[in-house]
Amino acid sequence: MKKSYLYIIYLLIVVGMVQLYSSCSESKGEESDAKAKADSAVVSVDTTKIPHDKFGDAIKYGRELMLRTAYYIGPNGVNGKYLGNKMNCTNCHQDAGTKAYSFNLVTAFRHYPSYRAREGKVLSLAERINNCIMHPHLGKPLPLDSREMIGIMSYLKWLSDSASATKATKGLKNVEIELPDTAASPTAGAVLYADNCARCHGTSGQGEMRLDNSTYKYPPLWGLKAYQPGSSMHRIVKMAQWLVSNMPYDKATHDKPYLTSAQALDLAAFINDDKIHQRPFVKEYQYPNPEEKAIDYDRGPFKDPFTEQQHKYGPYKPIVDYWKGRGIEPSY
Repeated sequence: MKKSYLYIIYLLIVVGMVQLYSSCSESKGEESDAKAKADSAVVSVDTTKIPHDKFGDAIKYGRELMLRTAYYIGPNGVNGKYLGNKMNCTNCHQDAGTKAYSFNLVTAFRHYPSYRAREGKVLSLAERINNCIMHPHLGKPLPLDSREMIGIMSYLKWLSDSASATKATKGLKNVEIELPDTAASPTAGAVLYADNCARCHGTSGQGEMRLDNSTYKYPPLWGLKAYQPGSSMHRIVKMAQWLVSNMPYDKATHDKPYLTSAQALDLAAFINDDKIHQRPFVKEYQYPNPEEKAIDYDRGPFKDPFTEQQHKYGPYKPIVDYWKGRGIEPSY
């Protein structure tokens, strides 16, 4: 009887230890799975879930405007003539603003109204949309009550509501790059351009127009119908962050970039070299408060001791260190 009693106790101990081990393993497994899921979480959008109602119609039109901006509202637009060139929003905000690490717009609706240093004031979302229409697209503002403005805002609202994105979601911002100790080199960038970019964007940066002449298959990178000075893509660090994860389009991904940070900066320096490449004329430049200027914005005056040349091409580390030393986190 005593042996049987001890045997039962032994079994209970063994079973308890097995359950405890199993529980710990499951807990560790769940933690591991959660971490893996978090590590791999990038922006994800399912367009099949757009509602089938009038709001859904506005969402779909807004998405179409992102993808085929010039067709609908370009110089020969079928629904209005608001743009001054034939570029499309998706040229920069790829996959209609849903591609990770590509000026992603999934959470844009949540962030406005918001203060913008470039304008030196609080902007509504509609004003921010029109900034893109007027500057990169060389256009005129969309009326606030127009089908086009309502469509774009409806699309952005749907993106914000439907995508389960948080601050930890990867791909909402462009890839961070390493800033080298030397200035970006347009000369080195010219070689990179010839080797990697000219096959699509042309040897003269003119892009490639579609056969129907409605828009570009590959957009222009400079010239009088490209984005204007002051646009985000005209800033070298900002463009380099985009290039690293997106170009060449058939070789690069955000987790397997083709260009190094230094190469992306060199390439951006060549593309945005205004001494050798024409751009649309700009009457006024932005950032009315000099102390708020992005470090790669190349028009003075500045509230630091660095030249326009250094703000344009770098090296950027001394500029970053200067502002951090004064307790200010520089933007770029």
